[in-house]
Amino acid sequence: MFAFDNSYIRLPQRFYRPAEPAVARAPRLIRFNRDLAEELNLDFTEASDEDLAAIFSGNSLPEGAASIAMAYAGHQFGNFVPQLGDGRAILIGEVVDARARRRDIQLKGAGVTAFSRNGDGCAALGPVLREYLVSEAMHALGIPTTRALAAVLTGETVYRETKLPGAVLTRVAASHIRIGTFQFFAARGDTEAVKTLADHVIARHYPELEGADQPYLALLNAVSVRQADLVARWLTVGFIHGVMNTDNMAVSGETIDFGPCAFLDEYDPRKVFSSIDQRGRYAYANQPGIAQWNLARLAETLLPLLGDNEDRNVEAANAALVDFGRVFQGRWLDLFRDKLGIAGAQEGDLDLVNSLLKLMEDGEADFTRAFRALCKVAGGAPAEALAAEFNDPIGLDDWLRRWNLRHEGDPRTAGQRRTAMEAVNPAIIPRNHRIEEAIAAGISGDFAPFERLAEALADPYRENAAFAELTLAPEREQRVTRTFCGT
Repeated sequence: MFAFDNSYIRLPQRFYRPAEPAVARAPRLIRFNRDLAEELNLDFTEASDEDLAAIFSGNSLPEGAASIAMAYAGHQFGNFVPQLGDGRAILIGEVVDARARRRDIQLKGAGVTAFSRNGDGCAALGPVLREYLVSEAMHALGIPTTRALAAVLTGETVYRETKLPGAVLTRVAASHIRIGTFQFFAARGDTEAVKTLADHVIARHYPELEGADQPYLALLNAVSVRQADLVARWLTVGFIHGVMNTDNMAVSGETIDFGPCAFLDEYDPRKVFSSIDQRGRYAYANQPGIAQWNLARLAETLLPLLGDNEDRNVEAANAALVDFGRVFQGRWLDLFRDKLGIAGAQEGDLDLVNSLLKLMEDGEADFTRAFRALCKVAGGAPAEALAAEFNDPIGLDDWLRRWNLRHEGDPRTAGQRRTAMEAVNPAIIPRNHRIEEAIAAGISGDFAPFERLAEALADPYRENAAFAELTLAPEREQRVTRTFCGT
């Protein structure tokens, strides 16, 4: 069933601690991702729901599992914590998938580990449902992300502000190595471990760098490029991470940790949802700068590996960080060109994009619906449908005139342009209020809204009349203004 090949436990034991999942009293399967299981080369055709619940609650670990909690540190909202680690997640092993990619399989919410820091190591049902929905939606949107293989009720009660049902999420990732993993060893002056970890990351995620003249500088550059691409992609769908701490930045370039994350409704670059982000550190527009700041922390850990000339090492690392800004800006602009359906590159494109975003901000236009409506205008529909997304569309006609002029010389037909735009502007996203509705129903024992939302989000770029109400912006009374960490 699982052909485990566990490379991380072949590293020195100071990289992790052994961990065993807690016994779940009455595990029950909520959802199993059969498409992902097939991708992972896992055959569960003979397994019953009871079998799946036992496996993915941690009650029945499969043969070859080597369950561990990984060590890491991290800057949390700018403050360094030298020891964090997997406090409620247990890595049960690694598999090689159908595309020859190594993937971690981790039980999140499976009980106390050596890093639990007086916590119970458990997960409540709400955060499990949220992560399942959002991580799978991000995958369907084409954004590198951790995935959700299974969600299981444990039959236990967990205590947060109130009593809540306990659950376990099975998370799949290219790896769970974070910037904070490097920081854990650097903070202890363990340069040997930093080098061992860097070599492991190169072999696992960046094998093209093996044999490079300066492999650790090349690693910093490669991680920077992936982070630039990732955050640019986040912004195109209105995603706000919520906790972009260094312990939540995966060096693989995947989105990890969907605790208090959220998506923009009306466009506001200063928007913050996370209840713990009280100063707006991780607001929508701040995410590129925070990614660069996090990469600077990674660079600090790698400096001892870059050579004997400290000044030259700092100069080289700074150059990599400056290059992040260039790569990010280019990628962001290219993605927004695609969203606007404009071909090629011209000098005024940045102003054209920013002008529309400013109109959306001033007019409180819904981010997703406005761009989707623009697709229809590109196909020849009247502009009224787009204007209807704005509380005040003043200035929109002038912007549309500039946008239409920009299309001159584009050999595509209007229909072809609309098709191309609809391939990058989703019709549906995981709306915050819809996620909360699915969570509330699930806590009451009704998983139908969760199942329906998961089905709708699996095909986000196609309009489906059966899910039309899930694409609507929330009414004022439906708006979710705060999201919460599941710890």
